[in-house]
Amino acid sequence: MTSMLDINGKTVAVKAAPETPLLWVLRDELGLTGTKFGCGMAQCGACTVHVNGDPVRACVTPIAALSGAKIATIESLGGAHPLQQAWVKHDVPQCGYCQSGQIMSAAALLAQTKAPSDEDIDNAMSGNICRCGTYQRIRAAIKDAAGLTAATAVAAPAAQGPGKSVAANDIDDDIAAASGSTSRGVGQ
Repeated sequence: MTSMLDINGKTVAVKAAPETPLLWVLRDELGLTGTKFGCGMAQCGACTVHVNGDPVRACVTPIAALSGAKIATIESLGGAHPLQQAWVKHDVPQCGYCQSGQIMSAAALLAQTKAPSDEDIDNAMSGNICRCGTYQRIRAAIKDAAGLTAATAVAAPAAQGPGKSVAANDIDDDIAAASGSTSRGVGQ
């Protein structure tokens, strides 16, 4: 069966059964591989796209439900979106796998809330899991893209004179103090 979908501002004909999840149409039929498969159950957020401006999990959204809807994927942001620039500036991704879904959720938030609070960010991003745990950098990047004061990066302390190194424990203490951590971790 052929369905007509509006994806990233273009009308495309897709040949897939009506119950086919949007994710598989995007990746397999259209070659838009920026949207990732994570869990297949709408629990992790890696497959987040926009449908009429709202964040939606593509892994569980059948194409039959999208007639007349405007669908936007990470590719629609073009690489120069303020969030994408902030993601790079704050070195957000480690493995990077979840990041397209993270950015799409953040873009929906900023489209609705120009100056989000920490609570707004937490609520909007709560359905997106980052297995690498870069949540603080994600929040900083969102604030930066919104033009808010972003969290400052933790800088390594300067060496104590020429040729002198800083003890690893001093750096750990500085990082723990800057992050508000009260624990140095197991075995330290």
